[in-house]
Amino acid sequence: MKTEIIISLADLIERGGIHYRVPGASPKEVITEALGLLPADTGLDSSGLLREILEREALMSTGIGRGIALPHPRNPPLGETGKPLVALAFPALPLDWNTPDGSKVDTVFLIVSSSAKQHLGALSKITFLCQQEKFIKLIKKQASKKAIIAAIRKAETAWAKAE
Repeated sequence: MKTEIIISLADLIERGGIHYRVPGASPKEVITEALGLLPADTGLDSSGLLREILEREALMSTGIGRGIALPHPRNPPLGETGKPLVALAFPALPLDWNTPDGSKVDTVFLIVSSSAKQHLGALSKITFLCQQEKFIKLIKKQASKKAIIAAIRKAETAWAKAE
């Protein structure tokens, strides 16, 4: 039985990168641009991943409200040897993303996982962070990469102590 290594959200975002002023006038365009900004060593099939993410978007918008979207494929695209990541992208212009609260999206967490468990872990951490006013203020002002990663590491340390 394979034991899964828990990867911190901060590490996932460091791997996927934080990208500012990502061009695009639609979710598809921003996702396409964000995929092009991922590190070269991911081994991902960008066109296949884009297709899977857009298929997931067609089922139900990944816009969660408060200007945030969490695009991801329905099924984890990476095998056991793949390198999961989360790319944080700030679109150049706020976008219509069919969010429940009608807000325009200005923050995109693109999630690429290697397993359902890893995907759900990343998704729950991002969702929890996005309910914290301090973190929301940080991403709304598009703080520096260093500040965003530090805030996530601080939150993860607090979660570990609470367990």
